Amino acid sequence: MKNTATRQLFPYEADDSHRKPLSRSGNRLHGIIAEALDRDGVVILPPSSVEETLGIATAIGMFFDTIMLDPWYNKGFGGVQPDYMAYFLNVIRQSGKLADHVYYWGFPEIVAPFVERIPEPLKLTCWLTWYYKNNPSVIRGWRSSQNACLHLSRPGATLHPERFLNEKQLALKEQGKLRYMPGPTSVLEDKSWDVVEEPLLVGFVGRKEQTGHPSQKPQKVYDHLLQMTMSEKGVLLDPMAGSGTAGAVARHRGFRAILCDRSEEYTQLMEKRLGIGRLSIAREVAALLEL
Repeated sequence: MKNTATRQLFPYEADDSHRKPLSRSGNRLHGIIAEALDRDGVVILPPSSVEETLGIATAIGMFFDTIMLDPWYNKGFGGVQPDYMAYFLNVIRQSGKLADHVYYWGFPEIVAPFVERIPEPLKLTCWLTWYYKNNPSVIRGWRSSQNACLHLSRPGATLHPERFLNEKQLALKEQGKLRYMPGPTSVLEDKSWDVVEEPLLVGFVGRKEQTGHPSQKPQKVYDHLLQMTMSEKGVLLDPMAGSGTAGAVARHRGFRAILCDRSEEYTQLMEKRLGIGRLSIAREVAALLEL
């Protein structure tokens, strides 16, 4: 896909206040994706950039429980982009028009400036931390031991802390005696669920889970996040899906997912990992972009 066509679907200042009815090509593409979701539970789109994927989702009228945004972190691996903040603020803005919940990942020093610039209607629900002790960095001195994730939500978006209740709390809930529903940071005794401790997938750690992706996250890291925000049979969009970890977790939990990555190499990793091929929708996308 060409960037010129993408800008028509995903303008720098997106505005959906006057949405038009879906075109014939938009309806057709929506139907193809919906049918594949019903059949396989997880859908892999052909390689596309994050803005192209969000633009197509907008054009075909899709809405999601959750969008996972796990980009390169503008530091070290993945390179540096001068307009990183402006670019991803726009990505977050468009994501907030397509989903009730948006997760945005990065190193703490990268995501911190975003907190005071969150585009409406999204609000900060929680600052989450993934903590790991096994960073293999050969740099002398301090080593990074955490990633940050901003959980952003639209007003009125539903959370599902009941999925984390312990047996005693579940029994009280069944009896109608649970006086309040514990929040995300206190749903399990002796656990703080705004901090997820899980080792990096390096060396022999998580060997069976490793796919060859250079920055793959463990499935347990995404598992907590999706359980908190996904409805039964809800749909997740991951437009920077890497090797498809979020899709693997969604499938395991009975949720549905649409995955895409701009890399052909990573798209092939997803196909191998999930045992499904990408959708053949080049003709339908081309027709949509011609509008």
